[in-house]
Order: sequence, then structure tokens, then C-alpha cells
Amino acid sequence: MTAFGAACRPCLTRFGATRDAGPGGTRAHAPRGICDSTGPGLSIRKLKSTLLIVDRQPAPALLPILRSQQQGEILALLLGDPDLELSLTEIAARTSTPHASVHREIERAERAGLVVTRKLGNTRLVRANTASPYYAGLAEVLTRAFGVPAVLAEALRPVHGIAAAYIYGSWAARHDGQAGQRPVGDIDVLVLGEPDRDQLYAALSDAEERLGRLAG
Repeated sequence: MTAFGAACRPCLTRFGATRDAGPGGTRAHAPRGICDSTGPGLSIRKLKSTLLIVDRQPAPALLPILRSQQQGEILALLLGDPDLELSLTEIAARTSTPHASVHREIERAERAGLVVTRKLGNTRLVRANTASPYYAGLAEVLTRAFGVPAVLAEALRPVHGIAAAYIYGSWAARHDGQAGQRPVGDIDVLVLGEPDRDQLYAALSDAEERLGRLAG
């Protein structure tokens, strides 16, 4: 169960920022037979293969057609808001992803035409490439799969009287990597405080329209 709201605005795009399950990254294990090469040491080609294997992460339970949870969250962050422009450091902070992994994912996304980058001094800035023919479709899919906390936080932020809000249930379990039914149907949200009910229901209705499913 993870909170989001005014107190956690810097972490809105990272659902696991306060999760109790421990670090969200997967531990790399050296594959069996990795050092079985003959001769005095590993060849350059063998070493490159080894590094790729160690860096590999399991496909995300929310949308297993993607390579990793990191890829999904980075793309959802950028494609979910076409006006957002972030540095690699800011992307790493918002998604709790190592800077080197962010750099690799942005390189791949730019080669695919999904994002565009520009240099401002020594800083590389990244934003969604809204001119891409894939943009609208991918943005919708990624937002519905990975952007649930950000969408709900944006919708609930103007509602007065909310002390805290939590996402729990099936979506939270899939985000945490637990196997189960996909795609997740309803989004379970727990809102604490004394909000105006009409304002709250109107905000959740707007979020439901963007996420394509019920939230409550």
C-alpha cells in the first residue's frame, strides 16, 4: 500500500517510493556456466554478453510485453504528459531508476522516435515526441498500465479535506511484481480525511475516464 498526495508530490510517478516490501529492483545473479570459457580469460564478446545478462530484469507484471518495469515507468512518465521536459537526473529521481538505466532507455526511445532530446549547457533534456505516429496509442496504453498513481494524484490534488490517499488491491500487487489476472480491472483507492463527497466523486470520475476503468 502506497500513499500519494501533497506530502509525496516529488514521488508521484513512483508508486513504490514508500512500499514496505523493500527495494524494488531485482537482484542480478550470474547465469550458470558464465565463466566456462577456455583460455586465460573471457573474450570481449563473452564479456559483453555477460553484462547484458546481468542487467536484464523480468518483464513487468502490469504489462509483460515490455522489457522491464523501469522501461514502462520511464516511458509512462514522459509520454503521459506531452508538456513535461526532464533531465536524465530528474527522470532517475522520479522513477527511482539508476542513471545508467535511464540513459539506456532514453537512447532506445529516441532511436525509436518516441522521445526527443536537446542539450541545455551540459544537461540533456527529454520530452515526448508528439509527432510520432505511435505517440497517442502508446501514451494511452502506458498511462493506463503504469500511470495510475500520477493520474489519481493529479485528479485528487484540488480536492480539499484529503489527509492521505492509498492505492491497494490488484493493481498494487501487479505493480509490485506479483503474478495475477491482467489487465487489472478496477483500481482500489482508499481516501482518508473529510473531503467534499461531490468534489471527490467528480475527481475520481475524471481519473476513471483517463484510466479507462473504475477507481474508488
